[in-house]
Amino acid sequence: METLPTEPISVRVSTAVKLTGIPRSTLYELINSGEIETVKIGRSTFIPYRCLRRLVEG
Repeated sequence: METLPTEPISVRVSTAVKLTGIPRSTLYELINSGEIETVKIGRSTFIPYRCLRRLVEG
């Protein structure tokens, strides 16, 4: 039986705001400065979960 990951691979910006407590505008500033990596799929923007962990763990 295949084991699924316990963490998501990526999350939408709105979910990242809820998970981190970082304001949406600050999150977009971090994205625009290149500090946070994003992946565009269609019109949706996703943030790799590993990037959020790195950000909050310092």
